Amino acid sequence: MPLVFFYPVNNNFTNTHTSNQLKTSLSHTLTKFYPLGGRLDVANSHVNCNDEGVPYVEAIAKCSLSEFLLDPLPNELNKFIPCDLHDVKDFCLLVQANFFQCGGMAIGIAISHKITDALSTFMFINTWGAIARGSIDVPCPRFDSSILFPPRDITKFKSSVMIEKDNIVTKRFVFSASKVSALRDKYTEKGSESTKPPSRIEALSAFLWTRLMASVHAERDETKIYGMVHTVNLRTRSNPPLPESLFGNVMQVVITVPATNNNNNRTNEEQDFELVKKVRESINNVNSEFVSGLRKNDKKHLSFIKEKANEQRKGELVVFNFTSLCRLPLYKADFGWGKPIWVGSARLVLKDVIGFLDTKSGNGIEAWVNLKEEDMAIFEVDKELLSWCSD
Repeated sequence: MPLVFFYPVNNNFTNTHTSNQLKTSLSHTLTKFYPLGGRLDVANSHVNCNDEGVPYVEAIAKCSLSEFLLDPLPNELNKFIPCDLHDVKDFCLLVQANFFQCGGMAIGIAISHKITDALSTFMFINTWGAIARGSIDVPCPRFDSSILFPPRDITKFKSSVMIEKDNIVTKRFVFSASKVSALRDKYTEKGSESTKPPSRIEALSAFLWTRLMASVHAERDETKIYGMVHTVNLRTRSNPPLPESLFGNVMQVVITVPATNNNNNRTNEEQDFELVKKVRESINNVNSEFVSGLRKNDKKHLSFIKEKANEQRKGELVVFNFTSLCRLPLYKADFGWGKPIWVGSARLVLKDVIGFLDTKSGNGIEAWVNLKEEDMAIFEVDKELLSWCSD
């Protein structure tokens, strides 16, 4: 999971002072988040908490921060990360401090999704920031996820995730607050008082999936199943809720398979309403009863994941994966020189992944779309898509 935090010019500190402050506070933070300073086991079954530490790199950006932020290209953001994302070896965390010629800076991190989800990632980053500012009253993470969710035997499990080193293109599509609001209205069924408007993510993911299917998969293969995947935080869906300080991948993926458009009697509007309804039902199925089943080592869950992974690996199931960092403390990472003026991601090595990030205003949404090069060439010129994006 790559993230890059950009900070404005700070004339109060030299680059050396800033870097030393980052390194010292990072070392203190790793004593609390000690698995991040360990090494992943080759079988991905555990972390060797051996305190070997994390790679820390310093780099000089030969341009000004304002120049770069005029039109930040996702592929260029990988230069702010200290590794190729397909070659992180057994590291759990890598950090790069980037200094612009103007005095601005960017902090790039790559953190392993094998051991942490988005909520845990921001707990680590913001704790690091608090320690860098001199705070001693910082939250301590809890590492008892494996007690709450007992490990399973996954030796026979084959992941459907395929690493693509060279053929992935990432584009950033920005939707203003007014456009997001209009999309929510577009996907709200009229005339039904009981219908709750879709969330920003439900509406935007439904819209993007519709455009992906209309452009990239305009001619559908009838032998394949097309679906959407969303990630769901399990902490808030447990009864009682699990603490936010619970560190790890405390999340669940849910698959929605929308109805095909073969029914000519249904209008596009009716199909839109049905799509959002199915997405919401899939997400709502991850309830306290579902979480309780996971905690009791319910084998049905792993069997379902194995089945869908097998279908995807064979090409029978085609899915677009949606993940959201919206409403998370994206812009609170203050290391002593203020909050970031912009936060971005980078080009991933996974195809068909769409990540949502809040805009700096907090009400708009940036959609970071990762597609195969030939698919992006079709998708990025879709007129309906572009009509909803900000200039």
